[in-house]
Amino acid sequence: MVSIEQGRSVDGVPIVRLENASLRVDVAPAVGGRVISLIDKATGYEFLWRNARLKLERLPPGSPYDPNFYGGIDELIPNDIPEPLNGVDSPDHGELWTAALDGALEGESLVLSGVLPLSGLRYWRRMTLRGDSPYLDIDYRIENGAGQRRIFLWKLHAALRIAPGDRIECPARTARVVDLQWSRWHTLEPFAWPMVEGQRADVIPPNNNTVDFLFLYDLQEGRMAWRSATMGLTFAYTFDVNVFPYAWYFASYGGFDGHYTAILEPCTTMPLSVNEAAQLGQSSVLDPGQRIETRVTIYAGKA
Repeated sequence: MVSIEQGRSVDGVPIVRLENASLRVDVAPAVGGRVISLIDKATGYEFLWRNARLKLERLPPGSPYDPNFYGGIDELIPNDIPEPLNGVDSPDHGELWTAALDGALEGESLVLSGVLPLSGLRYWRRMTLRGDSPYLDIDYRIENGAGQRRIFLWKLHAALRIAPGDRIECPARTARVVDLQWSRWHTLEPFAWPMVEGQRADVIPPNNNTVDFLFLYDLQEGRMAWRSATMGLTFAYTFDVNVFPYAWYFASYGGFDGHYTAILEPCTTMPLSVNEAAQLGQSSVLDPGQRIETRVTIYAGKA
C-alpha cells in the first residue's frame, strides 16, 4: 500500500513523504524538488548522503552551489558551470535547485511543476512508488516555453552514502577524467571503463583526501548504480540512453571539503560547458514548444 503524507517539515521547510512497504521517500518541493531522504524500511538504511553542517533551506537564485551542497538528490537544469546560454547568464549549477516548485497530490503520485524564469523551460515531474516494491518511477516533461531555441543540460544528481569497497556500476565502454585538478588519476586520455592506470576506478577507496570526476559514455544500456560491499543493498538509476547518453561521476573521498560521498549523475550533455557540448552536437536542444518526455526509475533495495 502506498501512502503520501503532507504536513511534515525539516528545518522549517515543508516536506512530502511517499511511503510503501519497502521505501520511505521525503521530498522538498520548495527546494527544487530535492529528495532529502530515501530509506530502506527493512534495514532502516538511509541511502542518501547529506551535509550535517547545513540546514535545509531555500536559497536565493544565483547562490553558489558548492558551499551550499546539502546532499540528497538534486537535478541540474539548464547548466552546471556558470555560463551564458541563449543570451542569458545562467547561474552556478542552474536554476532548478533554487526554484520553488508547485506540489500536488494526484492519486498515489506527487506531481511537481514550475517554470525556470531565465531559460523559460517548463519543468514537470511525477513521482510514484511502484506498489510495495523498492522501485520509484519518475515521469518527466521538459518543455521549451520560451520564444526561441534553447540549448541546455539536464542532469540527475544523487549524493549517496558510501563505504570503502563499495562498487559503482555502469555499463559504459569508455571513460575519461574531466579535470586533473579534481582527480586521483593522472591522464586526460579516454580509457576502457573501469580500468585506469592499472587500477579499478569503480571501487570506492577509503577516506584518503582524494576526489574523482569522470565522464562515462558509450553506454550499452541506461543504468548507473552503487552497490554496497557489506550491506547487501543497491541504489540504481535506470533511464533512456536516448535522453541521457552520458553518465557523470563525481565523488569526494575527503578531498572536497572533507565530504565522503559518491554522486551518480546521468546526464544529457558532455562536456562541462553546454555551449561547447552544443557545438559538438552533445547537448539537449528544444525549439519553441518542443518537449522531452521520459521516465527514470530508481531502485533502492537488496542487491
